[in-house]
Amino acid sequence: MSIEHNKATTRELFARFTEGNLDGIMDLLTEDATWLVPGNRDDFPTAGLYNKERIGRLFNAMLNQLPDGLKMTVTGMVAEGNKVAVEGESHGDLTNGRIYKQKYHFLMEFRDGKICAVREYLDTQHAHLVWFAAAEVRE
Repeated sequence: MSIEHNKATTRELFARFTEGNLDGIMDLLTEDATWLVPGNRDDFPTAGLYNKERIGRLFNAMLNQLPDGLKMTVTGMVAEGNKVAVEGESHGDLTNGRIYKQKYHFLMEFRDGKICAVREYLDTQHAHLVWFAAAEVRE
């Protein structure tokens, strides 16, 4: 597939997150896709290497905590060969009353027109404070 196809698929992934379309997100991934969220699992429970099934469960759990969804925006993108590097932002109101406003860098790899590997870099401290930290620590 072409670089332009890969970039369009990357944009579509972000659009489907914004729509809350989990099935649509999963359709963009190969069956053997992996998704890496770097970090120490002791400090950031969602860190780790996920296969397609596990990342789908994580996304479902996340979206269930975002009653109005997670608005994702591409702010920059560079592509070469079968890779797309993308900068992005997200915004969502959590059921715990906090606001998840994240900045990301993703490196996506493609095979046969679908995403086969993702490495997601984000502010893990913000994510931990908003999603996992006890309320008394945050206030």
